[in-house]
This record gives sequence, C-alpha cells and structure tokens, in this order.
Amino acid sequence: MAGDGQTVLDTAWAQIPRSREATAGIGSFTRSRVERIISIAAASGSVIIGTQAFIAALGSTQERPEWRIPLMVAVFGTLAFMLLACAIGRAVRVASGVFALVYVLALASWPIATAGVVPDTLDEPWIWYLVNLATLAAVLAFPLPLQIAWMILAPLLFYFVRLVQGGFATDFWIAVGLDVSFALILGGVLLTLGWMLRSVAANVDETRARAVSSYAQAAAADAAEQERVAVAALMHDSVLAALIAAERATTPRERTLAAAMAREALTRLANTEQDSHEGTDDPRDGLELADDIEAAAGELGADVDVHREIAPDIAPIPGRVARALTLAATQAVANALQHAGGAGLGVAVIARDGRVRVEVHDAGEGFDLDDIPDDRLGIRASIIARVAAVGGTADLETGSHGTTVRLTWREAAA
Repeated sequence: MAGDGQTVLDTAWAQIPRSREATAGIGSFTRSRVERIISIAAASGSVIIGTQAFIAALGSTQERPEWRIPLMVAVFGTLAFMLLACAIGRAVRVASGVFALVYVLALASWPIATAGVVPDTLDEPWIWYLVNLATLAAVLAFPLPLQIAWMILAPLLFYFVRLVQGGFATDFWIAVGLDVSFALILGGVLLTLGWMLRSVAANVDETRARAVSSYAQAAAADAAEQERVAVAALMHDSVLAALIAAERATTPRERTLAAAMAREALTRLANTEQDSHEGTDDPRDGLELADDIEAAAGELGADVDVHREIAPDIAPIPGRVARALTLAATQAVANALQHAGGAGLGVAVIARDGRVRVEVHDAGEGFDLDDIPDDRLGIRASIIARVAAVGGTADLETGSHGTTVRLTWREAAA
C-alpha cells in the first residue's frame, strides 16, 4: 500500500510543470478563473440592463435630435464591445475601460445634449439605466482606487446633470436624489463583491504557490538524502568489502579477487549519479571513442570538433575502458561548460604506442581541487575514480590560464 501511495504521489508531482511560465500560471490559477466568472456574470447582467436602456433610448424625446444618435452610437457601441470582450474572454480590461470612460463623457455632455428641451416628466432618461454598468465596467477594468472613484463619480455626475436639465427644481432634487442613493448602494455592493472574490482567489493562489514551493523543497531535500544514503550504502557494502578482502588476501587468487572487487566498487561509485554500469566489453577503436565523446558533448550543447591523432596500428580498446573514458571526458566537458562558460573548450583523442589519451581543456579561471566539497562527485568520482576503475589515470592541470584534464589508459594496464 505504501508503495502504491508513493507511486501515485510521484505521478502527480510529475504533472506539475517546472518552467517559469508554468510556475507563474500556478500562482494565478484561481484568480484567472474568478476573473472569467466575473466577466461572464457582468456580461449577462449588462445584456439585460443594456437592452432596457436601448429600448428606452429609441423612444426618447429628452435630448435634441442631433445629439441623440451620436450619443446612442457612442454609448451602446462601446457597451456592445465590452459585452463581446466579456463573452470571448479577451481584451476585457480594455473594452470595459473604454465603455466606462465613454459613459462618463456622454453623461458630462448630457446638459448640452438636452439644452432647450424641458423634461415633461420626472421619469429618468435612458442614460440613467447604465449608471451602474459604468461602475461594473470600472470593476472589470481599473484598480481598486479608480473603482471607488467611478462608483461615486457616475451617480453623482448624473445627479448634477439631471438637476441642470430640470432647472434645479425642488421635485428633481428629491426624486433624483432618491434614485442616486440607490445607485450608490448598488454600486458599492458590486465593487465589494468584486474585491471579495478577487481577494479570496489571490489568497488561494498564494497558498497553492507556497504549498508547491514547500513540496518542491521537500522533494529536493528527500532526493539529496536518498542519494547520500545510497552512496553511504555503496561505500559500506562495496568499498569496505573490497578493502576487507584485500586485507585478508594471502594468495594470488585472493589478491586478484580483491582487486576485481575494488574495481567494481569504484566503477559503481563513479556511475552512481548516472546509474550507468561498465557495459559490454566489445572492443572499440580510437575513432569510435572520439565519435562517442563528440556526440556526448553535442548532447550537452557543446559544438566541439574532437581533434584526432589515431595511429593505424593501435590495438582495439576494451569496451568498458572506452565507456569509462567517454563518460569521464563528458563530465570534464560538462564542468567546462558550467564553470568556464565553454571558453576555449577543446577535446583531443590521441592513441598511439599502446596508449590512449583524452584531453579536455578550457580557458576558464581554474579552481582549487582541495576547495571542492567532499559531497561533490563531479571530479573525484565521475572522472578520477571512473578512470581508475578501468586501470587508467586522470591528471588535472588548473590555474588562471585554464584547466586541462588528461585521461590516460595503457594497454598493458588492462
């Protein structure tokens, strides 16, 4: 049961993207959906209220004829643009902001549009029906301070222009004032709902992002701990066993067996981080070795043309030796890319006189091997121990001029 649970957990974790863009998406998952819900709800309510206002505008006689059509086109055209944007979920902020601005401008021009026309009733004009839609558009388009400003501005501006239209008559003060108070209350409710939903969504996203980050850190710490445990077990089970066998060896056969155990332990230690093994012992020639190193370097993103000096009479290289040299050289190339930025990177394979030498050099700033922490196995295990496991040697020259790694294997040592 525990194994099944871990498998499910690992599968779920594998589905979480690691890229910067995906991480940002995790941090806005709920907020994006809440914004979509708000825009759809706003569009639904705006369709109903906008239709009522449009019908009222068709039969309106309160504004001058030359103003009525331009006002209707400007206001209802931008409203339709906002509704379309909310429906498709694109450019919602832009469309809503345009409608909010156009409505306020239309409202400000209302005294001019109605100049000389005396209202014969206290009934509100068609532009009144859209006053809360302006607040709703501000909620969709603007930050909170501007939302508050629009929620207050639109009703009060209507109050003023309506009083101007009615000549500041006492009846208009009371009737319009009552309507404006309701508009302020409804606008406050709309603004509060939008703020509350967005705040809840932001808190959910923040909590989710923290949980994912904490899990990632825990997973990384667990992986590091498992690696340390694996290396410790390897040292105990393999290396220590080889040392004990070497100490107790008294006959040539026992010494040969102890040497084989030590070689196997070193190879397993060198390949711990890649889970690689010696592989087959099918022979490889020097050209194939150079091709393998060049291909491995290419997989790391290094465009390296391996220099080849291969004598025609060189004996085939055992497969395990060629593999160890390839992996060690690949690690040296990786180190050069990571720590020297690939500056002056070059690789050479020289095979003659029964000896195979692989050189990897760069023009970095160099390093001090003694300063490398003991738990970093890139050089000690992946290069030095790996080559030593097949009977070869690894020499490093480093300084301000750069670093050169020389991997050498002699046929007589195989």
